[in-house]
Amino acid sequence: MPMTDIRPASHLDAARISAIYNHYVAGTTISFEEAPVSAVAMVERIADVMNDGLPWLVLEVEGETVGYAYATKWRARPAYRHAVESTIYLDHALTGRGHGRRLYARLLDELRRCGLHTVIAGIAQPNEPSVRLHECMGFRKVAHFREVGFKFDRWVDVGYWQLLLEP
Repeated sequence: MPMTDIRPASHLDAARISAIYNHYVAGTTISFEEAPVSAVAMVERIADVMNDGLPWLVLEVEGETVGYAYATKWRARPAYRHAVESTIYLDHALTGRGHGRRLYARLLDELRRCGLHTVIAGIAQPNEPSVRLHECMGFRKVAHFREVGFKFDRWVDVGYWQLLLEP
């Protein structure tokens, strides 16, 4: 079994995180971004999440960063302060091996430690692997919005899954 480690992200992870993410930006509708994200921009994103007191984790296998997960505020108004939106990406060559479950479990543990109440995940449709991962982690589908994204000359739906965190 390969050696794995999950740890907080740092600015030193930004280039590898960008490489993982940009695969999905360039070739899929999983991300609604349309242009690659630079390592410099990723450093800012990591800092923004951590400055909000939220976790950004990376998964290493044999010393190489192969995935990441983080949470952002769900909405800006104060009454939403106990809700976050989660994000997870894995190196596309390493999906389906249980890495996502391990990384997500750790993220959810961190969110519980932060005293958060609910986690929301938006999933561009179709994306059966992501749906399976979220439902395996206890998320339940709560909404489906038709044709809210437009990428690669087609409309894309987004479903929302929610998990109420138990203390």
